Amino acid sequence: MVTVNKQTPAKKKSKISLFNRVNKWLHLWLGLISGIIVLIVCLTGCIWVFHEEIEGLLEPETKVERQDKAVLTPSQLSSIAFGLYPDKVPAYANYQQGRAINLTLRGVKDDGRRGGGTLLKINPYTGEVISKVVREKDEVDFFRFILNGHRFLWMPYEIGRPIVNYGTLVFVVLLITGLIWWYPKKWNKSTTDKSFKIKWGASFKRVNLDLHNVLGFYSLLFLLAIALSGMVYGIKWYSEGLYWVTSGGEKLAEYKRLESDSLQAGKQYTPKQAMDLAWNKVIRKHPMSMGFYYNFPDTSKAKTSINITVYPTAGQFYNSEGYTFDQHTLKELKRDDVYSTAYAGASFSVKLRKMNYDIHVGSILGFPGKVMAFLASLIGASLPVTGFLIWYGRKFKKKKGKKGGDAGTGAVGKKELAANPVLKPKLRVVAKEEKPVLAANARIDQSYN
Repeated sequence: MVTVNKQTPAKKKSKISLFNRVNKWLHLWLGLISGIIVLIVCLTGCIWVFHEEIEGLLEPETKVERQDKAVLTPSQLSSIAFGLYPDKVPAYANYQQGRAINLTLRGVKDDGRRGGGTLLKINPYTGEVISKVVREKDEVDFFRFILNGHRFLWMPYEIGRPIVNYGTLVFVVLLITGLIWWYPKKWNKSTTDKSFKIKWGASFKRVNLDLHNVLGFYSLLFLLAIALSGMVYGIKWYSEGLYWVTSGGEKLAEYKRLESDSLQAGKQYTPKQAMDLAWNKVIRKHPMSMGFYYNFPDTSKAKTSINITVYPTAGQFYNSEGYTFDQHTLKELKRDDVYSTAYAGASFSVKLRKMNYDIHVGSILGFPGKVMAFLASLIGASLPVTGFLIWYGRKFKKKKGKKGGDAGTGAVGKKELAANPVLKPKLRVVAKEEKPVLAANARIDQSYN
């Protein structure tokens, strides 16, 4: 006869209690350790989400209505740049329909190292230079400064980048442990109200607790999507593992920079001719594309290739298609990485990887998605602040109250009462008035514990 060992209710309760204690401990200390990282990454992230829209508002002159004519070719852009800055060379151009073309120039010093950068904003149809911005070496604009903070906390890249990457991983753990902590033991009207509603008329302590718990719950799925997609760019084992899981065991192909055949230099095309021919090839394939990015081949380096990416939809990048050409022979060079694969015929794992940036900034759902990403990031930035205030209030305010004795709560001590019998009626009145407040505070502490 086989006997089955059943756990007693007491043992089950003990295991659940231990799990909850470990969960709370992890949530508390991981939150305190990573709080400043989460705060900076989330704040810079919610600013970056709308950087294109903000730039458009600040520079209304760069808005250009779509016209039924071809945009300027790479050689035309090069000629405009050379007329203004003969000592600089074009590095790359990017464009989104409805805006000016951004043409970035780089100065080349005598020793061959790259110098400062110059940004020209050019009307894509007329060639009019709308604005010019000249930057010294290592100088960045506001949004580049925000992006640097988001990616590596304004530290040296090799130090700050891993901190952000693994700080984001810790944040994912915090979201999961927070959900477990949030989940009520019993569902009733009282716990439902506490879990889903913010009691705005309550004390600061209660409102702060509600902001942490309730807003944290509502933003959970969005924050998980943002954090998990962000780790794809920084943690190699996670990126490869995610692709392996979603592809059913396939290995993620590494990105390799393709090079031109330097032995063919000067035999067929000049870099300027090759750039225009490559551009025309791509545009004939995608005449309705609403944006593009391409680099100009570096004439000082014969091995550099021409890379052109087209964006069929304005403001979205998941369905982009990239092409690489030899700058001397115009031969198309084939890449094996996921980003060079056409979205329409791609597998689920490749589609998911191509959607990763749009998921990260919310643009996968268009403008409403970016609004949700902005609000979720803003809430994410608030969680370390509200969480710290909860911990600080419990850790230090209670100790302070204990040191002050009964006087710290507004009540009167026994010795003082014995020496002053007249105070008896006042004591009873104060205690009666404070009962609801003390009971409410006790409920808040209990919910946190």
